Amino acid sequence: MSLEIQINNDIKQAMLNKEKEVLESLRAIKSAILLLKTGKDAVNGEVSEAAEIAMLQKLVKQRREAADIYTQQNRSDLADEELFQASIIERYLPKQLSREEIEQQVKAIIAEVGATSPKEMGRVMGQASKHFAGKADNRVVSEIVKSLLQN
Repeated sequence: MSLEIQINNDIKQAMLNKEKEVLESLRAIKSAILLLKTGKDAVNGEVSEAAEIAMLQKLVKQRREAADIYTQQNRSDLADEELFQASIIERYLPKQLSREEIEQQVKAIIAEVGATSPKEMGRVMGQASKHFAGKADNRVVSEIVKSLLQN
């Protein structure tokens, strides 16, 4: 089932259940999908799964950054709302890998690339970002790559 169909079905269900907050999150996803379908990544009105995952990750990141700002300004009510929306959007992302799983796979990528120093971080990150697309946060991957290459 495509993401768009799944979101539409979930919107209907949220309306029936009168879940206002969930509905707001789902409508944000639907809006982003429509924008994506009319953008440069669309081919005949269809978008790839990778583009959908990237869009969902962007939405989650936006919500988390907004929550951080609200927390800094002592607006926990708004921060909680943003974090709730992020949790709803994350339901549609693939399962995220744990730090240990990422570290194991990064070690394999480093061995495959043959990197031995921090100067080669770009080559490793190029492979890693393709490998972990949608499964891990690039910031975490970058931290792990940097720590492994410095040892």
